[in-house]
Amino acid sequence: MAAPNTLLSVLAAALLCCSLARVSQCAGGEKNYTSMFSFGDSLTDTGNLLVSSPLSNAIVGRFPYGMTYFHRPTGRCSDGRLVVDFLAQAFGLPLLPPYLQSQGKDLRQGVNFAVGGATAMDPPFFQEIGASDKLWTNLSLSVQLGWFEKIKPSLCNSTKSSCTFSHPSLVTAILKYRLCISGADCRNFSSFSRIKTAGCKEYFSRSLFLVGEIGGNDYNYAFFKGKTLDDAKTYVPTVASAVTDATERLIRAGAKHLVVPGILPIGCSSAYLTLHPGRNRSDYDSVGCLKTYNDFAQHHNAVLQQKLQALRRKYPQARIMYADYYGASMAFAKNPKQFGFTEGPLKTCCGGGGPYNFNPVASCGVRGSKVCTDPSAYTNWDGVHLTEAAYHAIADNILHGPYTSPRLL
Repeated sequence: MAAPNTLLSVLAAALLCCSLARVSQCAGGEKNYTSMFSFGDSLTDTGNLLVSSPLSNAIVGRFPYGMTYFHRPTGRCSDGRLVVDFLAQAFGLPLLPPYLQSQGKDLRQGVNFAVGGATAMDPPFFQEIGASDKLWTNLSLSVQLGWFEKIKPSLCNSTKSSCTFSHPSLVTAILKYRLCISGADCRNFSSFSRIKTAGCKEYFSRSLFLVGEIGGNDYNYAFFKGKTLDDAKTYVPTVASAVTDATERLIRAGAKHLVVPGILPIGCSSAYLTLHPGRNRSDYDSVGCLKTYNDFAQHHNAVLQQKLQALRRKYPQARIMYADYYGASMAFAKNPKQFGFTEGPLKTCCGGGGPYNFNPVASCGVRGSKVCTDPSAYTNWDGVHLTEAAYHAIADNILHGPYTSPRLL
């Protein structure tokens, strides 16, 4: 008969071999995030603004918002799903519930803290620049981080099963053998039928954090208040720092995998094209987008990436991924028909008329506006937000294209 130590070694080696195929999953590898937490504004909000601001119900709380996938308004500023929804589905997770509608729910698979209209900066910043009257909400990024920190103890204190091995009977054999040769009562072994942990370190090692998109509204409020591009450029370092400061705060709280998106090409927004038109043909690029506003968006994104690189050096144990929403969007703006957008990238599906079907006094969902019959033929939903089809294209580009650095998958 084999010696006890020899038999134990053989069993342990067999366990190692049969479980190697699952190592990447246990470490939070490809498509195996077990939870997801999201922060941001209306590009990511799945219902928080609808609860926090009764006035928003007059717009996003009405049809045709939500018409495509949910067939009812959900608080999403689109006809259907957002990037965050497609990411959750790609990783086999449920759609994230909005935090302000999550009372009594089990949030261990994730929650969405994003709020439509939210900013990276806190309200005093907008008071200083004279744009506080434009704010849709005071629930800024720092408030959302506070919500996360409030629920964190409930996430980490919950007993949670660790990796499920391919051959549980072999695990049982090893543990039972150890107990028996040590003289323990083997009848009590059933309590070891699964391995449990309550540690935040392991829990967050398999969690994905989506920090944004956030920052776009900081500039929207400034521009719609009449601030110039030169004015807005002076805000960029401060706004970008607010995003990276939030990212660092999450890392210090235990986050390991973080996706931080840049802002969209605002020069392609029908709201900007309508409210801030160019004076000459040379003000527009080949797509028809405003060059100066797209250049500004790229400037913000470049500064954000520089700050994220500094953060990577400071926290080498964290995986900080920049998501190029700008590049992912311009891919279909330049080749709309290749992505199935037969109506082009600039005209809105839901609006109140005009060259781009955007009318600020007859915006989507209010009297005087009309909705197209096929939102999937459009990239632009209501002049500020995109269609489900466009968000799907961005999500696909983020997941499978060269638009995350380092790669998400």
